[in-house]
Amino acid sequence: MDDHRLQAGDLARLAGHDGPVTVLKRTKVLVVRAGDVVVKAHPPGTDEEALRARLDAARALDGVMLAPLGLERLDGRLVTIWPAGEPLTMDDVEAGATPWEEGGRLLARLHARPVPAGLPPAGGPSRLPRAMADLASAGVPASVAAPILEAYATLPPAREGGALTHGDWHLGQIVRHGGGWLLIDPDDLGPGDPAWDLARPAAWFAAGLLAPDDWERLLTAYLAAGGTAVSADDPWRELDAPARALTVQLAATAVAAGARAGEPPDDAAEALVSACGRIVAATRAGT
Repeated sequence: MDDHRLQAGDLARLAGHDGPVTVLKRTKVLVVRAGDVVVKAHPPGTDEEALRARLDAARALDGVMLAPLGLERLDGRLVTIWPAGEPLTMDDVEAGATPWEEGGRLLARLHARPVPAGLPPAGGPSRLPRAMADLASAGVPASVAAPILEAYATLPPAREGGALTHGDWHLGQIVRHGGGWLLIDPDDLGPGDPAWDLARPAAWFAAGLLAPDDWERLLTAYLAAGGTAVSADDPWRELDAPARALTVQLAATAVAAGARAGEPPDDAAEALVSACGRIVAATRAGT
């Protein structure tokens, strides 16, 4: 048995499960499903105090966020244990049942909740400089990296905000549980600019990777549920800057991942790099 499988088994046993496990994610984190629970080993060096504050906040977000079952430590790494929800599947996508409306409503409810005292700032904006550092170390050809670097140089500082935000929202961050959909993964939960939670799908839409109808479904449901991150008359007034930032972040991440795998940029990466070029052109044109 290789080290990765042994580690996955160790996580399962930590949660009291001795049967087969399914590895759901293996990057800087390791996430496994073990029976009716999901176990996540967080990256080395994760701030325990900040994680505990975020887990406590998640427990208090009844009807909005999946509540954790526990926090443990294994071989020096923090490990969280969760009820196993059912994520979005390709069957959902192919059946036209992608839950954009549910995502919009959950975000609106989250943004309306008070920020718990002592909760660290939302972690979303800090992902951008990390992505740029990864791009710089991945051996990406200069001609490919140039539009991303130029677009990054045009970005304004992230706007501060005082709403409770998820910090890393996309459709992979909701699961079915207890008869409805709930947000998962509070690792970046905290006070911040709520427009950041809409910025990733906004970036996809602007890059041509998200259908206009799907973007409209998300935005309409968010506003109808009382969401306050954007203005109904002109949502791009608040969305433009964070969507540009997420475009740069996603482009850097995709291109760096391809370079590390020895593969050229795929269609999605090329669309994001092209969008970075449009950011630079729009900035030069003063729009």
